[in-house]
Amino acid sequence: MIFCVEDDNAIRELMIYTLTSAGFAASGFGSADELYAALKQEQPQLIMLDIMLPGEDGIAILKNLRGRAATANIPVIMATAKGAEYDKVIGLDLGADDYLTKPFGMMEMVSRVRAVLRRTAPKDTAKVLQAGDLTLNTGEHTVFAGGRRVQLTLKEYELLQLFMANPGLVFTRDQLLSSVWGEGYVGETRTVDVHIATLRTKLGACGDYIETVRGVGYRLEAKS
Repeated sequence: MIFCVEDDNAIRELMIYTLTSAGFAASGFGSADELYAALKQEQPQLIMLDIMLPGEDGIAILKNLRGRAATANIPVIMATAKGAEYDKVIGLDLGADDYLTKPFGMMEMVSRVRAVLRRTAPKDTAKVLQAGDLTLNTGEHTVFAGGRRVQLTLKEYELLQLFMANPGLVFTRDQLLSSVWGEGYVGETRTVDVHIATLRTKLGACGDYIETVRGVGYRLEAKS
């Protein structure tokens, strides 16, 4: 989940739309109070934080976040006005992980988000994902379906890992292309369909876990 703190409604909605299209979950807030209320309910992966906000500004919010044990390690990307060199320096000194200068492009924003998340990810992120009779070990890079080891190509593995890490979440073909093949990939969404078909075949009975959502895309639902 990415939190976007921006008081301009149009910019905030565009940020949320772009991040969602890139495969992230995102929520937007227009003030410090709204952000703090949301943080009591959920811990985001990253916070996009505008400096110029009504009431408590972004610098004060960042200082507050870094001073609390529960939020001290959440990655933060600051949005600064053009030429606001002082704000950039202060933000970085207080622990901001990166900054964007307004006006910024949406694709640049997505690239910065991904770069910060890669940079701040825990060094030991190996874990076992389980869905019904499917098991995926991210450390060993192995997949078992019904107790049988399955050999997958890199893209098939990355598709399955994305599905298993987000059970029940529907991904459009464009989102899958962006997440697995990358933003710069030039190709047809048919590529996704072909890889899903071969993945289902290799998984055998567990291949039925990958459901087609007509008119939208695909999701993984473990059968009971």
